[in-house]
Amino acid sequence: MRVTFPYMGTVIIYKKILELLGHDVIVPPKPSQKTLDLGVKNSPEFACFPFKTIMGSYLEACEQGVETIVTSGGHGPCRAGFYSEIHKRILKNMGFHVDVIVFDSIFRDKNKFMENVKKLKGKNSWIKVAWAIKLTYDMIQAIDRFDKKIHQMKPYEVIPGTVNKAWELIQREFDQVYTRKQLREAIKKSEEIVKEVQIQEVGDERRVRIGIVGEIYVVMEPSINMEIENVLGELGCEVERSHYLSEWVRYNMVPNFLGKSHEEEILKKGEPFIEIEIGGHAKQTVGQIIDFKEKGFDGIIHLMPFGCLPELISQSIIPKISKLQDIPVLTLSLDEQTGQANSRTRLEAFIDLIKSKKLNRVSA
Repeated sequence: MRVTFPYMGTVIIYKKILELLGHDVIVPPKPSQKTLDLGVKNSPEFACFPFKTIMGSYLEACEQGVETIVTSGGHGPCRAGFYSEIHKRILKNMGFHVDVIVFDSIFRDKNKFMENVKKLKGKNSWIKVAWAIKLTYDMIQAIDRFDKKIHQMKPYEVIPGTVNKAWELIQREFDQVYTRKQLREAIKKSEEIVKEVQIQEVGDERRVRIGIVGEIYVVMEPSINMEIENVLGELGCEVERSHYLSEWVRYNMVPNFLGKSHEEEILKKGEPFIEIEIGGHAKQTVGQIIDFKEKGFDGIIHLMPFGCLPELISQSIIPKISKLQDIPVLTLSLDEQTGQANSRTRLEAFIDLIKSKKLNRVSA
């Protein structure tokens, strides 16, 4: 079966699980201007930015003869829950007859979840399916650990560009993993790659730590958020995101008796500000701001797709949280019209204010 998926974050993970199950995987091209142009042209005008980007990504993949799309769903008032059906109808109208397999949380509909697993299982035994899932999950956790480490090191690299190069090499190592032994070797080699990067030693008074919160797609996909993690690193900031794939999988697919997920803790912290489930990641956004503050972060960047209903609600609450928690928050709204120069200027001004505030605090 020729399979593809939405391009988001570290795509080697999605590719790996499907390869391990014996599928012919078509990795969609990294979102580019062509992707956005295709998506905008063939999407409803008022669809949100992730919808349009994913639409363009699907079209590029379908041109390569894809038969099946594997994606995740959504729930609540957020329109993400309708993405797959609308995408499928648009593709059908354009002559692409593809099957769309949508994975929601296993805890919402276990039967539907297992039905989807059976579609991808093929002729594999259940033992092999379990082995492939466990190997991939362990890969996700390892890659996310290196992802966080890389963006902690970025502002202190002695030679500009070496951290980005190290991250490329690490991803390449994991892309070659197909066995448990190869996974151990990839982790070991990645640790060596990290150690080889020359970084400056800095004191706590010079460290500026920024948390990125918001809708999962614009937070995790660099090609549509202006490579914000790299930009912040170049501005001298350590960066950590509110969303990592391993945490999403842990919350949506791993039973609670194996341990409480980090996302459950985040939702609890957001409860005083958003009591009910309103879809998307609005409650996680406000809860994560509080969590970052408790961890000693200096500022927050809130990313939201233009017109995103859940994030508009969280945006209206953020000024109150910012004041209560005494942590500055900058909201950036993203769509196909967003100007990188303007956004970078805003980021630079925001980081300058944070550095000035921290310097004054240290001097006092």
